[in-house]
Amino acid sequence: MTGGEVAGILVAVFWAILVSFLAVVLVRLAQTLRATTKLMAEVTEQAVPLLADASATVRSAQTQLDRVDAIASDVQEVTSNASALSTTVASTFGGPLVKVAAFGYGVRRAMSRNRADAPPAQTRRTVVVGRTVPAARRRKQKD
Repeated sequence: MTGGEVAGILVAVFWAILVSFLAVVLVRLAQTLRATTKLMAEVTEQAVPLLADASATVRSAQTQLDRVDAIASDVQEVTSNASALSTTVASTFGGPLVKVAAFGYGVRRAMSRNRADAPPAQTRRTVVVGRTVPAARRRKQKD
């Protein structure tokens, strides 16, 4: 066997190893593509019902929001009516009530002036143990 034949055999062996390596890679790539295709089909089968459920949920939420909006507008109307009623009551009864309160204050004041002629009632003194009354307050108490 000559050197060229040996080189040809070596090239053929390396070529066979390379081809078998590429065949293994292609087989694995084909398996990966099949698994990916299967996975995508399963995801599509599950995603369609999920999207339908999500769409139904969004529609239901929109219906509930419409109801809440109607309730909020009713509450706003009731609030404005209550405010108007409060203003009406205040303007109707406010003036006479202020006059009655002022009259009551005047009567109390007049009654207290009549009592001013009477001797002052003795003030009750509170003793706090361990505390000293400041000098200015002591002078007031002696008077």
